[in-house]
Amino acid sequence: MRTAIVSGMFDPFTRGHENLVRRALDLFDQVVIVVSRNGEKQGFLPDRVKLDSIWACFPDKRVQVVLLEGLLAEFVKQFSNPVLVRGARNGTDFDYEAQLRTINLELGGIDTVILPSSGSMTHISSTYARELIRYGKPLNGVLPKPAVGVIEAYLNEKN
Repeated sequence: MRTAIVSGMFDPFTRGHENLVRRALDLFDQVVIVVSRNGEKQGFLPDRVKLDSIWACFPDKRVQVVLLEGLLAEFVKQFSNPVLVRGARNGTDFDYEAQLRTINLELGGIDTVILPSSGSMTHISSTYARELIRYGKPLNGVLPKPAVGVIEAYLNEKN
């Protein structure tokens, strides 16, 4: 069985991320979505909201969602045939992902597949989504519908 590992901060999880996971499901037996923490900065959304918003998008039993503390190269060792799957919206993203590919190959012997973004998703980023959230703008079209519901419930609860 081949396992795709899709990792990121997902702060928040966008339609571009959703598209990447769905494409990985077409290529691999299972997908593990790894929500990483960045120790250098505080996230915009709490971990539980990130996890809940991703779970809401994927009732498929072939998808797992986990919170990672530590190195991704160490985490993936628990799977027998892991492949990292990353997305790239443009050349800058591709160059960055190619560097990460080399690091993960050296650290853990884990290879990476880099999938180009679907054409209609190239402008969507978590940064863009956070700005929409900050200014109370609609999230439809930027975030998956199930994720919008989870995030709006959190924002209403917070206010």
